[in-house]
Amino acid sequence: MGSKEEHHDIVIVGGGICGLATALALHRKGINSLVLEKSDTLRAAGAAIGVYINGWRALDQLGLGTELRRKAIPLTEIRDMWLHKNKLQVTSCRKEELRCLKRSDLIETLAKNLPTQSVRFGCQIVAIESDPITSFPALYTNDGATIKAKVLIGCDGSNSVVAKSLGLQAPKVFPISAVRGFTSYSDGHSFDSHFIRLRGDGVLLGRLPVDEKLVHWFVGRLSPSQDSDVRKVPELIKEFTLETLREFPLEVIEMVKHCDSSSLSLTHIWFRAPWHLIFANFWQGTMTVAGDAMHVMGPFLGQGGSSGLEDAIVLARCLSQEMPMGPEGAIRDRELRRRIGRAMSKYVNQRRLRVMRLSAQSYLTGSVIVASSWAKKLVCLAILVVFLGGGLLSHTNYDCGSL
Repeated sequence: MGSKEEHHDIVIVGGGICGLATALALHRKGINSLVLEKSDTLRAAGAAIGVYINGWRALDQLGLGTELRRKAIPLTEIRDMWLHKNKLQVTSCRKEELRCLKRSDLIETLAKNLPTQSVRFGCQIVAIESDPITSFPALYTNDGATIKAKVLIGCDGSNSVVAKSLGLQAPKVFPISAVRGFTSYSDGHSFDSHFIRLRGDGVLLGRLPVDEKLVHWFVGRLSPSQDSDVRKVPELIKEFTLETLREFPLEVIEMVKHCDSSSLSLTHIWFRAPWHLIFANFWQGTMTVAGDAMHVMGPFLGQGGSSGLEDAIVLARCLSQEMPMGPEGAIRDRELRRRIGRAMSKYVNQRRLRVMRLSAQSYLTGSVIVASSWAKKLVCLAILVVFLGGGLLSHTNYDCGSL
């Protein structure tokens, strides 16, 4: 059987938040794309996602803000508490519009707004080459097909095939493991609209209400290595988490005990080193990356998902300004390559400083958590203060602009 070959204008590798958002942003500009997703269904790993005002601005541009706001309550304050000290720090986040969205709600809403057949499931890319005749990207799939694209966008996460093809350095791993899950309270919970962060010895527990009955929680702990067997078995994850939280208040232990086991995940924290982002080659020819494939960062700022949504808006805007529309806009390949290159250069220039700053803030915040001595902690905090230079939540002030 000969291998089949197909041609598309724009191919997006990865059907997560950023891939679907990029496809939808292009669709809103009247540009078709094909999303290739290696899973057999929509995937929503990680239970929930915190979205601040900058993320909502991007969702508003996609036309989804109003619908998604109905699915999560606005959180009014962040309460930081220390287990072994009688200490409480309250930060208002009313102006930040922080909400905790179920990932499945976000992913499904993005997907259902795309034209049918926009996403192809069970499609894994094993290699990417430059077509020797046209110089456009050629993708090879695990089932022997060849897909030729005029534009290739890698939204394929921290282990991105497209990022590797661009020669980007592999992400690093923080010595922290994170457990995430949901707990549902059929009669409603009594947690108000507060984001709680409770710190113990080398352990951080976070709790965010999604709505009046559902709560998202996470447990981060220092972990030089984690048995991979535990990661695949929800009951073992639960046992491991309860053991980690044995000194925590009873309501926290009960919350984990009664969680929805199917929502549990245990992962390591990956990040692309901020210093690698300064000169990283984020585009080449007509190929680029977005979301975690470009700038995977720890969850310490709650900006990973929102920054991917920002990428989607900026990239679609830059491409739509340069891409010819419809058959009457047909141009020669050489001119098309030049235009797409200009669009990608513009996109990377508009995003580089933003993602560098977010990555640096996230990296330093994570470093404070894992620093072994107070001296190291103080150095990280001092650098962090210089970087922030405008309030603890200054990273939410960013506006990705209109589509």
